[in-house]
Amino acid sequence: MKLLRTNVLYIAITALITLQIPIAIAGNSPDAGTLLHFVNKPAAEEAAAPVLSAEERLLQTADSIYDTLHLLHAGLEEEAFELAYKGYYKLKELGQISKTDVLTIADFSQPSSAKRLFVLDMEAGKILFQTLVAHGRNSGLIYAKEFSNKPESNKSSLGFYRTLQSYYGDKGYAMRLEGLEKGINDKAYQRAIVFHGSDYVTSSFLNSNGYLGRSLGCPAVPMNQTKPIINTIKDGSLLFIYHPTAQYKSKSTILNS
Repeated sequence: MKLLRTNVLYIAITALITLQIPIAIAGNSPDAGTLLHFVNKPAAEEAAAPVLSAEERLLQTADSIYDTLHLLHAGLEEEAFELAYKGYYKLKELGQISKTDVLTIADFSQPSSAKRLFVLDMEAGKILFQTLVAHGRNSGLIYAKEFSNKPESNKSSLGFYRTLQSYYGDKGYAMRLEGLEKGINDKAYQRAIVFHGSDYVTSSFLNSNGYLGRSLGCPAVPMNQTKPIINTIKDGSLLFIYHPTAQYKSKSTILNS
């Protein structure tokens, strides 16, 4: 009988050790007399983790997408994508954009010699287009440095735009844009700021002149890519024109709402 009790005790102890269930020994453990310390530790650690605000969660998601799409390697500034995604998310939630599968970003922190226009597939998680894009002639030569919402300024306007319908005009196949930010780009339609192609947005023009050709304020792209890009982004998607100027970031109601 003693042997049987010994065997049963041995089996019980072996099972406890195998299952990693701690045996509390009075006087030797701060949690003596309870078996909850080991079991509840993960839950306690989880409860101690910082609770992220909605803004922080949004930024965390943006950074994750930025890394997944390898946008740093592609040359897109991290802040450009973070701000673009913040606006994309808010405008999508408000129903201000109807075509949410694509997001277009023109990164005007880059020189005009860089392929600084990015069309992103937000559902498949990939870069659809990366190409040259011109800025307004009075915004700067190689870098865009000055921006305006005024008619006949011949400057680019920053911020968020909704893409409208495509059409054929004096610039060939083009697409109308609606500026969504009052006092920043809301006169885009009045200024006839459209998305179009141009023969001054080419590598040959760049190599001959040392800079890309400039527009009257329109985001102009290479002629051979105009139609496929417009057909991908027209009719209600979001275009964001970025520059790291503090004035824009503080004035934008979309970013600060």
